Amino acid sequence: MNQNQCIQQFLAGKTRSSFLLFSLLAAALLLAIPSQAAAQDADPPGRVARLNLIEGSLSFQPAGEQDWVEANHNRPLTTGDNLWADQASRGELHIGGTAIRISSQTSISFLNLDDQTAQIQLAQGSMNIRVRRLDQGEAYEVDTPNTAFTILSPGEYRFDVDSTGEATTITVTAGNGEATGAGNSYNVIAGQQAILSGPADQVSFYAQGAPGPDDFDRFCSFRDEREDRSASARYVSRDVIGYEELDEHGTWRPDPTYGQVWVPSGVAVGWAPYHAGHWAFVAPWGWTWVDDAPWGFAPFHYGRWAYINGYWGWVPGPIAVRPVYAPALVAFVGGGGFGVSLAIGGGEGLAWFALGPRDVFVPSYHVSAAYVTSINVSNSTVINNTTVVNVYNNYQVTHVTNITYANQTAPGAVMAVSRDTFVNARPVAAASIKISAEEIQHPHVMKTAAPLTPTKASKIGPNAPAKASAKPPAALASHTVVTKRAPSPRAAPVGKPMPTKAVTTVHPAATTPAKPGQPAAKPAEPMAKPAQPPAKPAAAPAKPAEKPAEPAAKPAAPEKPAAKPAEPMAKPAANLPRSPLNPWRNRQPNLPRSPLKSQLRQSRPRNRKRNLRRRRLKNRLRIRRKRNPRLRQLLRRRRRQRKRKRSRSEAGSRSKVIEVMSDEGLARQSLAPDSTQ
Repeated sequence: MNQNQCIQQFLAGKTRSSFLLFSLLAAALLLAIPSQAAAQDADPPGRVARLNLIEGSLSFQPAGEQDWVEANHNRPLTTGDNLWADQASRGELHIGGTAIRISSQTSISFLNLDDQTAQIQLAQGSMNIRVRRLDQGEAYEVDTPNTAFTILSPGEYRFDVDSTGEATTITVTAGNGEATGAGNSYNVIAGQQAILSGPADQVSFYAQGAPGPDDFDRFCSFRDEREDRSASARYVSRDVIGYEELDEHGTWRPDPTYGQVWVPSGVAVGWAPYHAGHWAFVAPWGWTWVDDAPWGFAPFHYGRWAYINGYWGWVPGPIAVRPVYAPALVAFVGGGGFGVSLAIGGGEGLAWFALGPRDVFVPSYHVSAAYVTSINVSNSTVINNTTVVNVYNNYQVTHVTNITYANQTAPGAVMAVSRDTFVNARPVAAASIKISAEEIQHPHVMKTAAPLTPTKASKIGPNAPAKASAKPPAALASHTVVTKRAPSPRAAPVGKPMPTKAVTTVHPAATTPAKPGQPAAKPAEPMAKPAQPPAKPAAAPAKPAEKPAEPAAKPAAPEKPAAKPAEPMAKPAANLPRSPLNPWRNRQPNLPRSPLKSQLRQSRPRNRKRNLRRRRLKNRLRIRRKRNPRLRQLLRRRRRQRKRKRSRSEAGSRSKVIEVMSDEGLARQSLAPDSTQ
């Protein structure tokens, strides 16, 4: 069995012996990948976030940087990145098929973003999340200054955090989730609004019916309807970020070889992919292409480009497979990925072109063989595992870089720039270098060139610095962050340099499933705390025993402890949730709430749903009764039986009452005086 067959069977998972044989080949891969297990653990995430809509002024802070710049709609967002929406501004992001909208004066940060977890910090403002699909093991968590909310099912959720960080409002339009605060967990169901107020260590919970939609809700509904009507969703997976932008900027054409192909409209004559944009350094992938076109995300990070009959068309991957994000699906002239430098125009530069549908993408960053397979198979309909294995083996093991690509000789496909333009994230269209066909076929590789080291401009990009008014307020640095999952070490909450100083991890002690509107653990604890201080005055009369003269001189002294319990009852009033729909409670914040009344309020949505189900069952039974005569007879018989049983029980109870009354009459007669005497 040769090396190709060993790697092929290992990737397909057909035999266990292939794993042993593959481990023997690990020594040949040490230069590129230290070990298969280590590389698999170091694989970058297969998804990112994209800011696809900017209304007003939105600022962006890359992970590990202190500078804020104007946001770019095509720069991928990942763990550690921060966003701020200024006054009268809004934005929309996508993580696969999940849509995230933020309103004005809103600050969010990605604490974790990988294939299984999307953990977002909402430090201030309003955010709406619509989750289309929630796979097994996938988690969405929203962390605020006093609450950590976990989304448990697909649906639509809205979060509002005030500027002080001590009030979090969660509105669930569809779906359900679990809110955690101060060690307690609360289930929030569809049609319910939960208000959690107070600091992180002392949170009170209040539930009520969801209010009517406002302007931000209507904006989110309009964007959802736009996505639902997208024609591109018939040919592209909804997990392909940016698919909804293809409808307005191109057309779909059938092709006998590749199926449905998307052709951009409004491009200049001689246009070619990966020619208008810049390169940015985004960890952990490294050098990433950021296109200038408003539709320039999906076609440059998923699928492949094909030159068909004189025009460029984008060929998407299979619709039924979850796509894997790629930083740039290109091949570099001379081979070797981003580490190769060419002698171009009398200086040092780099040249690249778009990969074709049958070309295998081999990442320049360290990954596992399984990652190479998934990133190629999920982004092409004509590439199979065998092709990927052969190319991967030639590239990594035998170091063969002389590969013929489909678009290598396409007219105007190759773009070349200087090394300085590439590294400093400058627009490549204005700084392109002409390269001849001879230089493409026989490139002169500069083997002594230094590696491409990213600069500060590489990470921030060419965007202008954000204005002083378009940055988060300094007060956000004092806000805590309540989390259930540990944030990534690369993530820093908004306004803070280190996550360990800002994050308060909460481990709820939930022993039973939480009921809607009720805490999962110790539900009566918040209401029981005020009852503890009255026990102290019970021991207070023991103190006057040392001075017996005081009770005699002041007989009213023992009454003072009875008046003190009123103080503990007023303490929880400072943390009572303020209802925006009940101004009477806002005017009297010191009025304690009855536990029974709060339970009744929380159970109202449940009772309404239960009554609605009963009415529906009765209507269904009534319809079946009309259509089925045998069922009508059976129901009449049961009704008569219940009537007889009820009449028997009533007759028995009447006889008992008569016996008791007769006994009482006899007793009265025996006790009455004899009139004859």
